[in-house]
Amino acid sequence: MIIQSLLDTDFYKFTMMQVVLHQFPSAMVEYRFKCRTEGVDLRPYANEIRKEIDELCKLRLNREELDYLSQISFFKVDFIEFLRIFQLNPEFVEIQTDDEFSITIRGPWVHTILFEVPLLAIVSEVFYRNTQPQPDYEEGKKRLRDKIAFLKQQTAVEGFKFTEFGTRRRFSVQWQEHIIRELQVQLRDNLVGTSNVLFAKKFGLKPIGTMAHEYLQACQSLGPRLAYSQKFALEKWAEEYRGELGIALSDVYGIDAFINDFDLFFCKLFDGARHDSGDPFEWAEKLLVHYQKMGIDAKTKTFVFSDGLSFDLAVQIFKQFHERVNVMFGIGTYLTNDLGYPALQNVIKMVYCNGQPVAKVSDSPGKTMCPDPSYLAYLKQVFKIVS
Repeated sequence: MIIQSLLDTDFYKFTMMQVVLHQFPSAMVEYRFKCRTEGVDLRPYANEIRKEIDELCKLRLNREELDYLSQISFFKVDFIEFLRIFQLNPEFVEIQTDDEFSITIRGPWVHTILFEVPLLAIVSEVFYRNTQPQPDYEEGKKRLRDKIAFLKQQTAVEGFKFTEFGTRRRFSVQWQEHIIRELQVQLRDNLVGTSNVLFAKKFGLKPIGTMAHEYLQACQSLGPRLAYSQKFALEKWAEEYRGELGIALSDVYGIDAFINDFDLFFCKLFDGARHDSGDPFEWAEKLLVHYQKMGIDAKTKTFVFSDGLSFDLAVQIFKQFHERVNVMFGIGTYLTNDLGYPALQNVIKMVYCNGQPVAKVSDSPGKTMCPDPSYLAYLKQVFKIVS
């Protein structure tokens, strides 16, 4: 069994889940899986994946896990009590293998939100244990040693901080645990936490995460009007967390549309923003200019970079911006799936909310997923997105 705890997921799934429970408990959604890696056929592993999903749906949070979550200040009592009886339902997940491998998740948002990350981890691990039955762990350990040595050898990186973000595309759960254990020992002054709640609990690390694309996408349907949806999402987040969890995701409509909506109120209210697509240097420069126009000292804000990072790229970003803004990095596949084999680029994205199409229009070509071209065109028109 790959997933042995409902905590084996990204922290922001729980932070979003609480907002959904309190603000949008009746929302109905649909997610779809996509493998962006060319030439990969997952159909031979469909039955194995289905069995793992069925096992996932037997899990409940135990008393120790609930006690751990209840100690996190912004999780409310009613949310913890909801989690006490929560269980995923396999009937919400459909796997098809006719023309190509596909996964569709349909159901109430509050009851399906925890599927995404463990499903992606299941697909990844099932794929690798079938295609690499005797993994070259020594090569993986060597690569990790080289990465750690690279970071230790860098000059002018005092204050470099990063979080492990690699659950969804990891080689295996055991390999991710090995990576985190080594990082905690070798880079204890640099590693500030992990997005994986299970390993945060196990290793005494801080669980890291705020919001994901699905949250802002759903607000395209749940808000009063499309043009206001990004502001609506940020306002509802602030209403729920009252100043905590203050890193806003910036790339659902691109950085220009984000800046247009990120007015003085949000600039003061939120602690910073997260970059997840497009050129990180251009993104940061635009946001720094915006803070300057708003009369806000950017040194009081945090920029989180989390798009396909290596230590090398993260160090380049750090050296360019750390004197102007607090810089943080979320590093995933580079750490948890680098044993010398190509890493699968799998995603699960929300495509409908309450029967209406929703979409993310990424700053990176190829990342946009939307089943309705006319809606996507309308979305781009409303947010003045040229692509």
